[in-house]
Amino acid sequence: MPHPKTLVEAFQRTAAEIPEAVALRTPGGAQSYTWAEYAEKVERTARALHRLGLRRGDRVALMLTNRPEFHIVDTAALHLGAIPFSIYNTSAPEQIAYVIGHAGPKIAIAERQFIARITEGGAASLDHLIDVADLDALEPDAEFDFAAAWRAADPDAVITLIYTSGTTGPPKGVETTHRAALANAEALARGGYEVRRGDRVTSYLPSAHAVDRMASHWMQMVHGTVVTSVADLTQILGALTEVRPTVWAAVPRVWEKMKNGIQALIAGADEEKRKGAEWAFDVGLRKVRLEQAGEPVPAELAGEYELADQLVFATIRQLLGLDEMRYAFSGAAAAPRETLEFFLALGLEIVEAWGMTEATSVAIANPIGASRVGTVGKPLPGLEVRLAEDSELLVRGPWVMKGYRNDPDKTAETIDPEGWLHTGDVATIDADGYVTLVDRKKELIINAAGKNMSPSNIENTLRAQSPLLGGIIVVGEGRPYNVALFSLDPDAAAAFAAQHGLPNDPSVLAKEPVLIKAVQDGVDKANARLSRVEQIKKFAVVSGFWEPGGDELTPTMKLRRKPIHTKYAEEIEALYA
Repeated sequence: MPHPKTLVEAFQRTAAEIPEAVALRTPGGAQSYTWAEYAEKVERTARALHRLGLRRGDRVALMLTNRPEFHIVDTAALHLGAIPFSIYNTSAPEQIAYVIGHAGPKIAIAERQFIARITEGGAASLDHLIDVADLDALEPDAEFDFAAAWRAADPDAVITLIYTSGTTGPPKGVETTHRAALANAEALARGGYEVRRGDRVTSYLPSAHAVDRMASHWMQMVHGTVVTSVADLTQILGALTEVRPTVWAAVPRVWEKMKNGIQALIAGADEEKRKGAEWAFDVGLRKVRLEQAGEPVPAELAGEYELADQLVFATIRQLLGLDEMRYAFSGAAAAPRETLEFFLALGLEIVEAWGMTEATSVAIANPIGASRVGTVGKPLPGLEVRLAEDSELLVRGPWVMKGYRNDPDKTAETIDPEGWLHTGDVATIDADGYVTLVDRKKELIINAAGKNMSPSNIENTLRAQSPLLGGIIVVGEGRPYNVALFSLDPDAAAAFAAQHGLPNDPSVLAKEPVLIKAVQDGVDKANARLSRVEQIKKFAVVSGFWEPGGDELTPTMKLRRKPIHTKYAEEIEALYA
């Protein structure tokens, strides 16, 4: 059977082939829809939106938590040839106003909790602002030829606008097409990242981000996966034991929190279990490090690992809810080497990958069974990569974006006349084709002595040595030495406060000598792994938590470096006083 040419064709094909299989659900099954029910709701919603005046090429704004209704509304809009896009739920009214003004949607569909912000931000330009709870009450257009509409979908039509997080200025609306999304899905399959009918996945990252749309929405249409929507990102680790995903994706901070949780569990176990777990991880890490070095694993060590897996690792994987997971992606930022080695030792296939909104989703990934920790792997089949003279990573392929909406100048700055996407990442490529990222081109630190450093490398080294830390930013541009600002991890801070009989208040904890000493111990360990010029000479612990979507972090937990420098200018200057 030929490959589908559009996502709506893929959706209709999947719904026809497995109508009774579950497509969408929430944890515990409070909501659950088969593919037949999903398709029926999509058609009814499309007819209702058509009756409200939505036509081919019109935009639809969505402001929803991760829930089945997102998939229903988004897919319905695609069947009409409209362009659905999501607004980050953490957006302030002025940010909402910018995105709505830029995209020009006719209709916005939102949860009641977000409607006031949309109204304040820019609802005046909308024809309709609909509470998602009222969706089923909308009257469908019975005369509309639904089948003819989706069959007329153009493979090169825009299927969404993904607004970049805006770490360096106003967000840009990345235009992605049916053809690009399907090419990316096909490249993943050809690269060995198999997705099967009935695979269990979760939707918990923001739908305004390319990763969630690709992994749990577009890929579902193609492959027929079961998507469990987890409305609160902080609840994802708890949901895993119920969902037991077979394929998964997470950002580094999620892996780090999981690792810290496992280590805390081991530390709190009785002596026999603790020593058993420590032995198992020692065996696992020795095996992993030999494999990473390309050296053979001695038969005796292989036998020890098999025993460690039976006695310890299998139980931990089951406790995590990852005992049926074939592989998982780690992306959006670099993960500390120690974190990736930890999970490989645990027997979990975590593959670090690289992608960007402008390249639909994943573009480069470590091969399953042949990961090289510290790299982001090899280009997916069909993608060309090369380095510019200044070592900037350039990529070219069929799933590079169409362009930035209404911004030909920015598009031309990013995609050159030969079709190369200039990523902004400095990288190296080894003889086997594995790509290693150095840092963002604009974020490299050049100190007062002219030394170049990667702040993210230093930040990851610090993170690996101190589970107390949540947000970390290294400062040193044009300075004689490096300093750092830290925010505490909420869970680790609560545990530390309980252990030491302190109030669980970040503003109080940030000044406690016992906590400062614990952080200093982590900094000292990190400094021992860094060159002299990279080391942190002074630091400050800020008084609040850094939350996704706040002043300091984007919704996908990337640092907003310039806003942090502005907000904490006084604290930074004090470290250099």
